[in-house]
Amino acid sequence: MKPVQSELKRWMEQNENFQENYNRVRQEVLGDPEIKEFLAAHPELTRNEVDKSLIKLHEYKTQSKQCDRCKSFGSCVNMLQGYSPILHVEDNEIHLSYEKCHSRRDYERQQSQQKLIKSLYMPKEIMQATIADIDSDPERSDAIRQLVHFVGQVQEKGLPKKGIYFYGPFGVGKTYFLGALANKLKEINISSTLIYMPEFVREIKASFKDDSINDKIDYFKKADVLMLDDIGAELHSAWFRDEILGSILQYRMMEGLPVFFTSNYSMDQLEGHLATTRGGVEEVKAGRIMERIKQVSKEVLISGDNRRDY
Repeated sequence: MKPVQSELKRWMEQNENFQENYNRVRQEVLGDPEIKEFLAAHPELTRNEVDKSLIKLHEYKTQSKQCDRCKSFGSCVNMLQGYSPILHVEDNEIHLSYEKCHSRRDYERQQSQQKLIKSLYMPKEIMQATIADIDSDPERSDAIRQLVHFVGQVQEKGLPKKGIYFYGPFGVGKTYFLGALANKLKEINISSTLIYMPEFVREIKASFKDDSINDKIDYFKKADVLMLDDIGAELHSAWFRDEILGSILQYRMMEGLPVFFTSNYSMDQLEGHLATTRGGVEEVKAGRIMERIKQVSKEVLISGDNRRDY
């Protein structure tokens, strides 16, 4: 049996169309400015090695380099999405490898950052909120200043021990403030956990069925930044107030971890709300919870028009 290489060579010599196409492709590849520069930088490469590596060189020529022909990671034209080709020489042989392109690195960074925000039952628009999109209504200026000040403290000194207790009428954008802050914090690699309180109560009650309650409470205790949305709106019980909320706040108070709240109640009003249970009025226990809330946050009013009417 004749060697395959000699048979292939004979076939190529006999097939004029193939030979013509091969020569054309070879000229195009070797005429590419980047490939010419690469070969000029490696004079040790023989013609035989260059011809042997023509497929690699052609692959390199046809691929986008560091997104020069791609508008985004999703529209990448390369064979390996998000990877850019690199030519290099080892032992006088041409090798082709790939590295992550700019778009893929940005995409992975965004994906990684997005994981820094954990949300329980928060609306999609809240998860996309930004501080820049908060309108500059004079009635909200103090709340905006407090939000920006918190971010500045994080960047300069690390996480402060106190968050903010945002309170005000229905629909003034309190929850939006939390989402905007969470997105800003993820840019500096600080994770946030946002919880809609009425659903949180139901989540905790449902945890008894799969025995996961302790794991969940522990997670909320240790989150970098905990955000409790609409506290006071939930149908609370003395048990939830003291054993769940009290336990979480006690831990965060002792560890100096900030908590953010939104509520339709001021702190004084919330204390009265928490004191009222089916068993009667429990002012001492409610006062104990409020003392913890004051230790992990400071009260800031958000007022203005109801934006849900727009």
